[in-house]
Amino acid sequence: MTTLSIHPDNAPDQVEVLDDHAAIAARLAELGVEFTRWPVRADAAALDTAGVLQAFSDDIAELSQRFGFQHVDVARITPDNPQRAEFRKKFLNEHTHDDFEIRFFVAGRGLFYLHIDGHVYCVLCTAGDLISVPPDTTHWFDMGEHPEFTCIRFFTTPEGWVGKFTGSTIAERFPSFDAFVTAHAA
Repeated sequence: MTTLSIHPDNAPDQVEVLDDHAAIAARLAELGVEFTRWPVRADAAALDTAGVLQAFSDDIAELSQRFGFQHVDVARITPDNPQRAEFRKKFLNEHTHDDFEIRFFVAGRGLFYLHIDGHVYCVLCTAGDLISVPPDTTHWFDMGEHPEFTCIRFFTTPEGWVGKFTGSTIAERFPSFDAFVTAHAA
């Protein structure tokens, strides 16, 4: 289930939790973060990359026209991916982007941590969630020790994902994906 937890950045144990999608979207909108849902196809997890892009082609075209995206791809990480630990480590470091970051979760789930105005907003995204993180927003992402997700990534530059790492160790003070999911299990 999609969940948002909000913590002071200096007190990870103090938490406010929201699990109503409309309430989550409203709270994130206050921060300039767009958060919405798209319908999900039951067979989406089984589709190959071309199939995923075809299945959501109308939605992709609409967003691409709206924001001028130059590059769209599909990221799929599974527990048997030999590079899963390397990918996880890369995204676990707090970073920013010159570009805004839009992800649509076709299948599975992942945890975005947004570090904004003295708080950390932990957003557990699940299948059907679309999140748009504004440019220059400090954040990190955890896919868990045994990741299982497919998402469509949108970029306004042909280079795709380019992170500027902050050097902060803040991510070490907050619950990992696995700890978060365990703590907020429905």
